[in-house]
Amino acid sequence: MGKYKMLCLDIDGTLLNSKHKICEETKKIINIVANEGVIVVLVSARMPKGILYLQEELGIEEPIICYSGSLIRDKDANTLLNKYIPAHTTRLVYDSAQKMNIHISLYKNDEWYIESEDYWSKQESEITAITPKITNLKKTIQKWEENNDGPNKILCMSEMDKINGLDKDISSRLSEYINIYPSKPTYLEIMPKSSSKTTAIECLSQKLNIIKSEIIAIGDNYNDIDMIQYAGVGIAMGNAPEKVKKYADDVTLTNDENGVAAAIKKYFCKEIM
Repeated sequence: MGKYKMLCLDIDGTLLNSKHKICEETKKIINIVANEGVIVVLVSARMPKGILYLQEELGIEEPIICYSGSLIRDKDANTLLNKYIPAHTTRLVYDSAQKMNIHISLYKNDEWYIESEDYWSKQESEITAITPKITNLKKTIQKWEENNDGPNKILCMSEMDKINGLDKDISSRLSEYINIYPSKPTYLEIMPKSSSKTTAIECLSQKLNIIKSEIIAIGDNYNDIDMIQYAGVGIAMGNAPEKVKKYADDVTLTNDENGVAAAIKKYFCKEIM
């Protein structure tokens, strides 16, 4: 094996193009490096169900990092890491979202909970190919409070001005307890404070005896900044915001120009091809 032993790939906006598909060139090049022993890890804010079908499409069986680092599962669905947002904090976010008439989704392990189907849940379901479970979120949160439990992730979706308002509101009150970031102008993602893509990559790399300089990470959004900074080589997609690109060691092509394939060729070709 060459200098780089682990390739960490974000999914939406990175591995997937704007049609939410993996291009054939990217599939082929990932298959080549995986067969040469490179550990290809999908790192996403998605739930396990939203990652596993892509793993199968790529023909890889490495552990997956879900919910931006809150949950790690291996190929046999064993949980290697599991962090959650306390139910009390979840209730405060829920109350704020309700007051502002903003859609809220709760994710725990491999379940996606909503109160009713709407434009936002249907859109997300089409993107991820996942069907949410309709339930009473107040009762779900109450049950978590009783059991000292909570969700791995909260997703709020609405028009940009409402999302900006919610971001300011909960950031001013709860930022010391949760990580909050907009994954797109209409999406606000909320994770446990102790979770990040980097902490999950560190956890996994220690188990696999891989050091930081042997890791390449590729991403396109604000929640990818920490892993881009951490990796031996951090690469931003051409479609990433300028702020994200500033933290990267390199910038590849966009997700519609096979940017992941181009980066893999650049950093792995001389070693194994």
